[in-house]
Amino acid sequence: MKKISILLLMFGILVTGMGLAEEPKGATVPLQATVAVSPPGQTVTPPPKVDSGDTSWLLISSALVMLMTPGLALFYGGMVRSKNVLGTIMQSFIALGVITIQWVLYGYSLAFGPDIGGIIGSLKWIGLRGVGLDPFPDYSATVPHQAFMIFQMMFAVITPALITGAFAERFKFKTYLVFLILWATFVYDPLAHWVWGIGGWIKNLGALDFAGGLVVHISSGIAALAAALVVGKRKGYGEEPMPPHNLTMTLLGAALLWFGWFGFNGGSAIASGSLATSAFVVTHISAASAALSWMMAEWAYRGNPTALGGASGAVAGLVAITPASGYVGPIPAIVIGLAAGVLCYIAINLKNRFGYDDSLDVVGVHGVGGTWGALATGLFASKAINSAGNDGLFFGNPSLLGIQALTVLVAWIYSFVVTLFLLKILDRTMGLRVSEEHEMNGLDISQHGESGYSF
Repeated sequence: MKKISILLLMFGILVTGMGLAEEPKGATVPLQATVAVSPPGQTVTPPPKVDSGDTSWLLISSALVMLMTPGLALFYGGMVRSKNVLGTIMQSFIALGVITIQWVLYGYSLAFGPDIGGIIGSLKWIGLRGVGLDPFPDYSATVPHQAFMIFQMMFAVITPALITGAFAERFKFKTYLVFLILWATFVYDPLAHWVWGIGGWIKNLGALDFAGGLVVHISSGIAALAAALVVGKRKGYGEEPMPPHNLTMTLLGAALLWFGWFGFNGGSAIASGSLATSAFVVTHISAASAALSWMMAEWAYRGNPTALGGASGAVAGLVAITPASGYVGPIPAIVIGLAAGVLCYIAINLKNRFGYDDSLDVVGVHGVGGTWGALATGLFASKAINSAGNDGLFFGNPSLLGIQALTVLVAWIYSFVVTLFLLKILDRTMGLRVSEEHEMNGLDISQHGESGYSF
């Protein structure tokens, strides 16, 4: 009987211990932390709590923005000659691999890590150390810090991929891989910290860039100008026709970009509420308006409304609304889109006059469209749309337009100078262009040993 009593006692202790060790169902914090006693006269602030709706929207938005890079690959791939289709698609696709690793190892820490003098983030978050599954109030008050990190990663991926349109059909793939890492490290990450990072000097200045007018589109568009100048023109450019080989592919890519852009801009609200809705709505309106205005401008100038023009116009409208998407309403979005379609169409027609070969019109669409969008934010921004923003010129605050113009100038100069410097170094060490023979044979065979089409 005594032995049975001892066994029952041991069993009871074991069961009790297991019960204490098991976390209560639904608990997100240790059991002992669920009860807090406030010091006399003080209120304990509850820890940040993950909101499932906000988190779901941000993860979906991250997936949408990720899809934009393959969409860009198709958009660009259809515009080149058939002998370069795989080489062009690969330049966008491989950015998903290269920039993902760079972002995890140190890119995110440079862009969003603890501030150093308003210029760059520290390496405190290197390897995502300290970037966990709890909210980080400075950036992600209601979503896990890693959700915010992966959303921003997709922006970092697509931005250097945009540049490839300027040197399509003639750039060494090996050199491009190194360029991706260098450009992300020395151009994208610092700009992202200046504009979006806590302590960044452009952010502190009061400039508004909701989803990447400066950080994504101006930086890539002006880098594309530097690349076009340094790399030089394609063999036969201006002497022989170089029409797009597959406009069906380009239209599919444009549709995927349009679709993904809802996550690009709507997700930048970092929550699934009214601001995300507003950004989503104006994004679509601006794209539609620009597609129509580009088509009409081209129709009037060339006598035909082309499919390529409609696709390019839609992308121009998406670019232009990006910095303003969290600060403007539907009617300003129409104006921004209509102006973007016309301005970007004029810009791409001027490249021949200036004598540079921007193969797929990155400068005209992203550089000019991003610049117009940043300045338009200074015109049309309204606190009635986003109380965390500011009023623009048309709502009684001309100073915002001045701030926007200053930051546009800074982004232009910084991206151009640093990109030029990086390309010059790579040209002297690795070489930028493929040989003339390889260019004539096409990048698919010379760089990848395969062909996009088998007949």
